[in-house]
Amino acid sequence: MMKPIHVIGAGLAGSEAAWQAAEAGAEVILHEMRPERGTDAHHTGKYAELVCSNSFRSDDHESNAVGVLHQEMRLAGSLIMSAGDAHKLPAGGALAVDREGFSEEVTRRINDHPRIQVELGEVKGLPPEDWTNVIIATGPLTSPALSDALSALTGEEDLAFFDAIAPIVHRDSIDMSKAWFQSRYDKAGPGGTGADYINCALSEEQYNAFIDALLDGDKTEFKDWEKDTPYFEGCLPIEVMAERGRETLRFGPLKPVGLTNPHADEKPYAVIQLRQDNALGTLFNIVGFQTKLKYGEQARIFRTIPGLQDAEFARLGGIHRNTFLNSPRLINERLQLKQRPALRFAGQITGVEGYVESAATGLIAGKLAAADALGIAQQLPPATSAHGALIGHITGGHLSEESSSKSRSFQPMNVNFGLFPEIPAPKTQDGKRLRGKQRSLARKQLQAARALQDFNAWLSAASKDEAA
Repeated sequence: MMKPIHVIGAGLAGSEAAWQAAEAGAEVILHEMRPERGTDAHHTGKYAELVCSNSFRSDDHESNAVGVLHQEMRLAGSLIMSAGDAHKLPAGGALAVDREGFSEEVTRRINDHPRIQVELGEVKGLPPEDWTNVIIATGPLTSPALSDALSALTGEEDLAFFDAIAPIVHRDSIDMSKAWFQSRYDKAGPGGTGADYINCALSEEQYNAFIDALLDGDKTEFKDWEKDTPYFEGCLPIEVMAERGRETLRFGPLKPVGLTNPHADEKPYAVIQLRQDNALGTLFNIVGFQTKLKYGEQARIFRTIPGLQDAEFARLGGIHRNTFLNSPRLINERLQLKQRPALRFAGQITGVEGYVESAATGLIAGKLAAADALGIAQQLPPATSAHGALIGHITGGHLSEESSSKSRSFQPMNVNFGLFPEIPAPKTQDGKRLRGKQRSLARKQLQAARALQDFNAWLSAASKDEAA
């Protein structure tokens, strides 16, 4: 009799892993501690709850690594991408989703699957020895009992970083006589029109006053054990970015390029954007405004922004501590713990960063676990694909064996073309080398096309193996 695959955690990675394993023909038991035991960031007991942004980032699969990952996941029958596409919102060239509808659909489809059994309750400590095929996808907010048990097993001190949550504003409280709808360069993306963001312009004087307020605002104090925890560079609190230099935000989330303020003749010095957060269009989140400011300070400072002077907040920003494994040292290329191969890992606990990256590792973990359960020789995705590039990064495939075993600087990483194998520099039809931005774009397009071709070939080969 086939033993079930135990998946611990019903976040993005765990839900995707359970779905992939069940779709492959394996029996799955999905364990989720919420709502019996909550976390510092979750608000519901639904699966795949989005606790920070509602954006899956770029959906451009021709020249963007995140978009390539989206497309690969679609080709592989991803539950997360299917639910995301079904609940997409206007967001320019990005794929943003209605977070409530998205989580509800993932929850419904998991609960309705005939080969997935859900058990609510915390898995305290290491899984029992008779669980011979386990995927741990407990995310960056792994319960203390399991986290401590993993540390004891591996001898590793937990690596950790702070992640922050951006505030959400009620749409009808935004003053549209000062704000306006527009996407950068009027670019239309999935479900969008080219006018998908609400924009609030700042003059140079207003920008400098805003920076001063961020720097002087009252912020959350960290506990002694948190003080040495670093931030993830891809999700820095806005006030931390301001501390790095007065112009940092103007070259980051507040860059004024590709936008025209219809309420003024002069070009904006900086622009704050808000992105639709639910299907009704009643809620918008302030893009890039994750913060550790105290609640009272957030409301006071953010209401100095033109257009947000009367803003009503559905949720204010926050900050929480995330944990992840030193994966290059601890996990093999099949995402198994080297010391106990029955335990496989997926999601942010492995050191990937981002919603789709987490789900993608769950996709691969689910396929690999199902192959083990069914006695199929499942090959790994090619290194040239987005999935293969991610797996290579977190398992130290880019490092020598010696340096991988000694790695102490491993940090969370979003998918990017820097993780992909090099490709010959593109040339013009007459054989001349491209230069600058043209060369960069052409190289990305070649890497994207190669990734999708190779990943599709891998899926076809895997299907033949399953049939055999």
